[in-house]
Amino acid sequence: MAEKVRIFDTTLRDGEQSPGATLMHRQKMLIAKQLAKLNVDVIEAGFPIASEDDFLAVKEIAETVKGPTICALSRAIPKDIDRAWEAIQNAKNPRIHTFMSSSDVHLKYQFKISRKEALQMSIEAVKRSCSYCKDVEFSPMDATRTDPKFLFQMVEAAIDAGATTINIPDTVGYAQPIEFGALIKAVIEHVPGIKNAVVSVHCHNDLGLAVANSLEAVRNGARQVECTVNGLGERAGNASLEEIVMNLHIRKSIFNCSTGINLRQLYPSSQMVTNLTGISVQRNKAIVGENAFAHEAGIHQHGLIADSQTYEIMNPEMIGKTTKLVLGKHSGRHATKKVLAEMGFNLTEQQLKQVSQKIKQLADKQKTVLEEDIIAIASDVTRQLVQEKRRIELDEVRVNTGNKVKPTATVTLMIDGKKKTAQGKGVGPVDAVASAIQSMLPERISLKEYHLKAITGGTDALADVVIKVQNGKGNVYNAESINEDIIMASANALVKGINKALASKKSKSRA
Repeated sequence: MAEKVRIFDTTLRDGEQSPGATLMHRQKMLIAKQLAKLNVDVIEAGFPIASEDDFLAVKEIAETVKGPTICALSRAIPKDIDRAWEAIQNAKNPRIHTFMSSSDVHLKYQFKISRKEALQMSIEAVKRSCSYCKDVEFSPMDATRTDPKFLFQMVEAAIDAGATTINIPDTVGYAQPIEFGALIKAVIEHVPGIKNAVVSVHCHNDLGLAVANSLEAVRNGARQVECTVNGLGERAGNASLEEIVMNLHIRKSIFNCSTGINLRQLYPSSQMVTNLTGISVQRNKAIVGENAFAHEAGIHQHGLIADSQTYEIMNPEMIGKTTKLVLGKHSGRHATKKVLAEMGFNLTEQQLKQVSQKIKQLADKQKTVLEEDIIAIASDVTRQLVQEKRRIELDEVRVNTGNKVKPTATVTLMIDGKKKTAQGKGVGPVDAVASAIQSMLPERISLKEYHLKAITGGTDALADVVIKVQNGKGNVYNAESINEDIIMASANALVKGINKALASKKSKSRA
């Protein structure tokens, strides 16, 4: 039977220490609630002694977020421990996580104390923490650069003092997987009483090995992994939560371990952390990157269409994502046909060949082939527009908004070649425009999702709006528009989505 590996999320503590990732009180609450939906075992909510705002955020999380254990970090200092307990005392399952450096380089140059003093401070810190709650975690900081004999001594002393979790941190990302796995094995084999505690690991990514080291630790007996959403953290970051979880899930035969993580919340969690911290993950980031389930090479696309297992070892829907076929110079006929069919085009083989050639030619000239480029090419080749007789064009948008008026919009559309105008009201100008457009439609098409991001910096940044619309039968269509005006980008995207829905219906009725 697979053993449970606890997922200890430190996005709100170590992740927030990533330069530029500082979070406000409300943002921390949103992430904490999302982590509960993700079903992590422990949320390290913050470092209460650091600031009044951090204290209040940890306190509110402890009082309101249900499910996970709520943990607060403290140095091996009485006032830190007291403050940590004050913050988490109302949690259903509170934990104090206290730490003390163990490496000679830290003790000599940072703390300026002896090993004996560090050992005594650790014992006193654990005992003080245990006087407040039963669940106490202890970390010998910089463990991977510590004399193993002293590390074993410190860990044993912490367990004797009452620690229930022993965390072995690779604080500066120094260890190699073979070394780190051997260290975890040695701790388990040489520390008396270690079976009375959960062995945890906390790895940093300075050499790009945080996930590899964490997984090797699990193979050698660690049963808690400390990690962050998107791998946020000090310097190069921490072990990536989504990578740890999916490795354990996909390769169960290797690890014989499982987590209780709600996999479908992995991508939504990544997106939330990205949006609230303002730190985007790289496009080719494993699991949650934009390209993680995107395929452009024709041979890959062909195999994928035949059977997703050919080039995807994970089902993207498992983590809340979808497969994306990208049309470019490497794309093949099968992928082009599939993508165009989803846009409402029913092409002959000769037309498909022409469209494929034109897409490749365009891809040789520009970096990205946009959806509107593909529609324009296909329309030109077929000598017909996707929307045919039911084509809708955006003619004019006028908006009245301000801090003392309810936003209203007047929108003029060309529907079936006839001009039509309507007004709409909303909670904001975009909502008002959407309301006006929807009131003129020949059938019910609703806006299901709306995403906005700035492509460039500054107040004149291009707005990239991505939406999903749904028709009366529940079919969903994606659309995107880029414009220097947020309202126009939103209006154009909505009209594109509506045209897709109408064109698809027409295409299916003819078929």
